[in-house]
Amino acid sequence: MKALRFAQFGQPDVLFVDEVPAPSAGADTAIVQVRAASINPSDVKNVGGRMSQTTLPRTPGRDYSGIVIDGPQEWLGVEVWGSGDAGFTYDGTHAEQIAVPVASLCRKPGNLSHEQAAAIGVNFVTAWCAIVEAAQVTNADTVAIIGLGGVGGAAAQIARRIGATVIGVTRGARMNPYVDAAVDSLGDTVAQLRAASDGGASVVFDTVGGSMFETAVKMLALRGRLIEISATDRRQVSFDLADFYHNESRLMGVDSLKRDLTAAARILEDLRAGFEEGSYQAPAIARTYALDDAVAAYRAVDAGTSGRIVLSL
Repeated sequence: MKALRFAQFGQPDVLFVDEVPAPSAGADTAIVQVRAASINPSDVKNVGGRMSQTTLPRTPGRDYSGIVIDGPQEWLGVEVWGSGDAGFTYDGTHAEQIAVPVASLCRKPGNLSHEQAAAIGVNFVTAWCAIVEAAQVTNADTVAIIGLGGVGGAAAQIARRIGATVIGVTRGARMNPYVDAAVDSLGDTVAQLRAASDGGASVVFDTVGGSMFETAVKMLALRGRLIEISATDRRQVSFDLADFYHNESRLMGVDSLKRDLTAAARILEDLRAGFEEGSYQAPAIARTYALDDAVAAYRAVDAGTSGRIVLSL
């Protein structure tokens, strides 16, 4: 079978398509024929050597959608989707076939194409971990989301479905169909946020990190929860510790790579109903590429795109 491989770290040019042995099903594993697989920024970082756990040579890729072709009889021919920690210490989804634990098999939403389903994984799993698992958002919460890109946009949809009030924090205060209000990240952000939220947000989800951290801390209402998932432009931050504890604020980190394929499948199963009933919308796909054009696809993600990049197999 064909698989995307890299045997050294570097720019996307180190990637190459190779013929490798097809995986075999075992007592606890199934084989999925991959029909589509998205490329995440973490995949580009992985190829670039920025993920310390990665072993070489390796097939990258965390998200997929496809059809079970070998494994338990009840799963044969079933359309499934998946996400998780593939592509770092074991081969990932940017290949024609992938071996996955039977326990990780999860039916994809029937109303989505394979390309749409493959574009959901990491963004929505990360957002779910932040909004549902870490912050435990309820309909009584006001949730401020800094950055409404892939993960932030997914978080807005999840929080909105729960019934929370959602405020987007973006450059120019751009509105989004899933937010109730928007504030400008380049203006007096804290004052705008406090005015829009009647004194502060009970939850702040910071998808940017680094430069926005101190602002995010100041956005919190009494006993507010701050969720961090990134350190985009700097790893070291500072804040007023006295103000932090007087406000009884809470700070939590979320890393979707701590969820393997099986753990991520449980989240995808919880998400599936929202997509099938239409309260969640799949991310826009900027472009699809053939596996043979994967280097160009990785370059597109590395350069930054509006919308998802998907490999169609």
